[in-house]
Amino acid sequence: MAARILIVDDEDTLCEVLRFNLESEGYETGVAHSAEEALSMAPESYSLILLDIMMDGISGVEMARILKKSPSTANIPVIFCTAKGSEDDMVEGLHIGADDYIVKPYSIRNVLARIKAVLRRTGKLPLTQPVQNQYNLTYKGLTLFPNQKRCIVNGDEVKLPRKEFEILLALLSNRGRLFSREDLLHSIWPDEVVVLNRVVDVNITRIRQKLGEYGKNIVTRPGYGYVFVE
Repeated sequence: MAARILIVDDEDTLCEVLRFNLESEGYETGVAHSAEEALSMAPESYSLILLDIMMDGISGVEMARILKKSPSTANIPVIFCTAKGSEDDMVEGLHIGADDYIVKPYSIRNVLARIKAVLRRTGKLPLTQPVQNQYNLTYKGLTLFPNQKRCIVNGDEVKLPRKEFEILLALLSNRGRLFSREDLLHSIWPDEVVVLNRVVDVNITRIRQKLGEYGKNIVTRPGYGYVFVE
């Protein structure tokens, strides 16, 4: 059974980026945009809570205090996400019993590494963590082999550089889901400080050309982004 992560943050875009990357790593996720909403989502059923500090209403620190006082949630690991200006709150949260903190702005790679480390340290990481990307993805004559980083189109192997492969993997594994340019930039280029939106368009064009008849399945929604349609 996969570890379950509850993301609690009032920034919609950030939540979606975190959800996408966590699910790509094989985790099950829940999203709450306030502490009040999170507390109504059976937090005791999650393996770890990724908790923003600066939120309207109940703050992250206050929510952590509530969790740690309840026997059903006292042992659930909590990782704080904090802006640099809220260091006092972060220190208070650690005194309450939070397991780690991450300072915004952060890289997705850092978040994933911190989550895995806390899950392992607290014994919440399943011994056989299923990873979504280990399974082959097929649509008609198009097949992706994520472990081998191979793409097959109608029996012939197509060479895709890393970024092109990762974009196609995101689209193909989430058919029917619309990805904005910003979604793809945050998930495919998480650690690069300056990446122009145009780079997504260029990579999409190259992918379409290489996929032949399946290139048309990657549809542009003007003003919104890209989606793989069946």
